[in-house]
Formats: sequence, C-alpha cells, structure tokens
Amino acid sequence: MDRRKSIKSILLGSVAGGLVLHGCKPGEENADVVQNLVADDTYFGRTPEELEEIAKLNAEQFLNEHELETISVLSNLILPPNEHGGPTEAGVPEFVEFMAKDIPELQTTLRGGLMWLDHKSNTEYGTEFKITPEASQKEILDGIAFYDTKVPMDDHPLEIQFFNLMRNLTLCGYYTSKVGIEDLGYKGNMPNIWDGVPQEVLDQHGMAYDEEWLAKCVDQSKRGDIAVWDDQGNLLT
Repeated sequence: MDRRKSIKSILLGSVAGGLVLHGCKPGEENADVVQNLVADDTYFGRTPEELEEIAKLNAEQFLNEHELETISVLSNLILPPNEHGGPTEAGVPEFVEFMAKDIPELQTTLRGGLMWLDHKSNTEYGTEFKITPEASQKEILDGIAFYDTKVPMDDHPLEIQFFNLMRNLTLCGYYTSKVGIEDLGYKGNMPNIWDGVPQEVLDQHGMAYDEEWLAKCVDQSKRGDIAVWDDQGNLLT
C-alpha cells in the first residue's frame, strides 16, 4: 500500500470527528449576503442561521497571502496530488482559513507554526519554507511529523501541535471536497437493480408474475420513471 492510500485508510475515519463547527447566532445585518449564498450550490441545505454565520466568516480575513501560499505548499507535501488533483485544487488553504476563523482557538497554533516553519527554513537553508527545495522541506517536516502518542498533544512543542493540526485539516478539507470524494470513489446511495424473484423460487411456491405488472415493475429501462397510481390505488405506469 502506498503512502497516500495508507494516510487515507488510517486517518480519514478519525479526522472529521475532531473538527466540529461552532454554533451560530441569527440576525439580519447580513441578509443580502445570505441571499447570495442561498443561490450558491456550494451551500445547499444550510439553515438561514448557518448561512449568516458563513457570510460573516467569509467577510473576515485571518491568514495573509504568504501564509496561505505556505499552507498550499505544506498541504501538498502532506497529501501529494494525484490524477484527481490535490489539496490546492480541493480548496484546502481556503478551508484552513475558514476553520481558523470559525474556531479561533486554532489561530495561535496555525500562525505560530507557520512562523516556526519559516524560521526553521531560514535558519537551516536561508530561504522561506514555501520556496525551499522539496527535499529540504521534507527534512524539516520529518522532525515534527512523528511524536510520542502517549504524551497528550497539548504537552508537545508548538511545532508538533501545528503539524498534527495541519495534517488533520488537510485530510478533512481534501476528503470532504468534490476532488477528494472523486478520489475516494464514493458515489453515495445507489439503488440496487432488482429483476424479480427467481423463476425457480416462483415455481417452488406455485406463483407467477402478472405479465402487465412484470413489465411495469421489473423493466430496468424504466427504473428512473416515477410511478403513477389511480384513485383506487391501481398502478398505471
């Protein structure tokens, strides 16, 4: 199993549960923006209160351009792109920005960790992390990617807390995006194809299908048609 598949199978199940969106407070000051969000398929199914909170958070900015570029580089090192795309195409930097605003407790770890990355890179290689050669970037990350699981995360150094957070955010952001879902091959709930009770079972019980009903109920070419009934409950089509 390659590294990408290992990450997917080991971490995906536990990531989403650790990132919980906070509640929101309804109001009317963002009414126009909320209406625009309603028309955006990205936010399909959200409540008015959720849409208002999203509008408020989208209007704010926490990470600057340099920090977002660094997160883009870092997230692609954590989860290398494949034929479906990668964290950048999946909008992971924007997801991290949103989560940092929605959960302010993450902000110190995120910004402090990004500062640590640049300081470490400048000290050892004389360049900012985002433009340091990939081999050197990986050497830096190897020093913070592994930790003693017996020690509570809050007791680890900032840089280890940062990488652990970024790994979780990267996986959560990627695998809940359209790109990531295509990578998983998840198709959602799909109806089974039913071609009726096997003939040998019908024969065993002395039963048979009515030809008219058989055509209406078992013809798979019509499986997408919506049934129509008369007032007496008889199936018409």
